[in-house]
Amino acid sequence: MRTAATALAIVSLGCLLTACRHPTEVAQPRPAPSVISQDPLAPPGTFASPEPIRPRASPSRSGSPSPSGFSEAYVTYCNGRPSGEQVVAVVRRNRANLPAGNGVAVWKAPVCSGTWQYTVLTVTGSEPLRVITKGDPAALTVVTMGSDPCTAEVRATAPPALLATVDC
Repeated sequence: MRTAATALAIVSLGCLLTACRHPTEVAQPRPAPSVISQDPLAPPGTFASPEPIRPRASPSRSGSPSPSGFSEAYVTYCNGRPSGEQVVAVVRRNRANLPAGNGVAVWKAPVCSGTWQYTVLTVTGSEPLRVITKGDPAALTVVTMGSDPCTAEVRATAPPALLATVDC
């Protein structure tokens, strides 16, 4: 009985020492903990930490806030900058055939990405009007409006986050 216990203890110890590898597994080489310095002035065999890799951001598509205060990296509600009423007003200036009074209403409040905005309006007797505007809330310009706002200009110049929201 003692020999069986001893044999089990030896096998268990062997398993712990080999990290329970199956006998047919081949040990993989471990990666070096650091890289050899490429500095010609460093003593031979000197080790240095690898430099961190930082992604390069394109200047036009950076995640930093635009002059409007909204980042181009994501889409967020505009919180009144511009308001839905400002978008309706600029749409009315560009499209004279819209119904007067309550015939045009904000269905989805404006969302912003950089200096771009996307709003969906309901129009009496028509399908929803998808509007993409650009610029400062006090001086909005309509880039496109209609049932499919994915024009060539929008696809080429709008922030990627806004394109994803609009399904372009």
